[in-house]
Amino acid sequence: MTFTLIDLKVERAIATITFNRPDKRNAMSDDMRTEFIHALEQVAGDKAIRALVLTGAGKGFCAGGDISGMHARMNAPAGEVGFNGWHRQQRVHHAQALLHTMPKPVIAAVNGAASGLGADTALACDFIIASEWASFAWSYIERGIIPDGGGMYFLPRRVGLSKAKQLIFTGRKVAVDEALSLGIVDRKTSADTLLSDATAWAAELSQASSTALALTKTILNQSFELTSHDVFAQGSQAQGICYTSSEHRASVEAFLAKSAARE
Repeated sequence: MTFTLIDLKVERAIATITFNRPDKRNAMSDDMRTEFIHALEQVAGDKAIRALVLTGAGKGFCAGGDISGMHARMNAPAGEVGFNGWHRQQRVHHAQALLHTMPKPVIAAVNGAASGLGADTALACDFIIASEWASFAWSYIERGIIPDGGGMYFLPRRVGLSKAKQLIFTGRKVAVDEALSLGIVDRKTSADTLLSDATAWAAELSQASSTALALTKTILNQSFELTSHDVFAQGSQAQGICYTSSEHRASVEAFLAKSAARE
């Protein structure tokens, strides 16, 4: 697929997806979402790619859903508005699920405003690194809608239920330093080095076994909903797979060879 509303590049096994509608502060249109889904599927399916960095072109990370698209949906025939909305939600949830369940580390490099769906998209990543120009706002309430990109799931897990309610009920802007103190952001860095710092962090996180990493991430993503018994059960199955992986065999053989050389 040819990408025009996003940019996808891969260097040294690290993929970077850049939202590329800078004139619209990278607001997510339906066409942009389609490209985003294809890019995520491509990254997930490429074993040579070990990690993903997500960022935005220009001054913003992602301004949320495209308002012109919202207006077009409201002007659909009355009998079609509900189903059209349901269909769109399926696409939104598919994109966010692909991002959240990506079987490799994902870092959001937030270069500017992340609002509404943009804030949720950052939260769907494993980690968030942000520049001094970054900000976050769960501004859905200002449009008379609810967070539909996973914010009601992800945000309480980052900041706690009460703080999540405050941020969602008010839709207020959260500057980067407050976001860092609340736990929304994991690291703050300079705008000049944001991408290089994010890429270096992605490389650090993805050095080890990709098999073990993918399985571990899958279980950790569910750990708040699972019982300890469920975690142990899924862990046992995952470990069985790890035992058969080429990465496990190579690491054991390398350790034994190194030990033998010292004797």
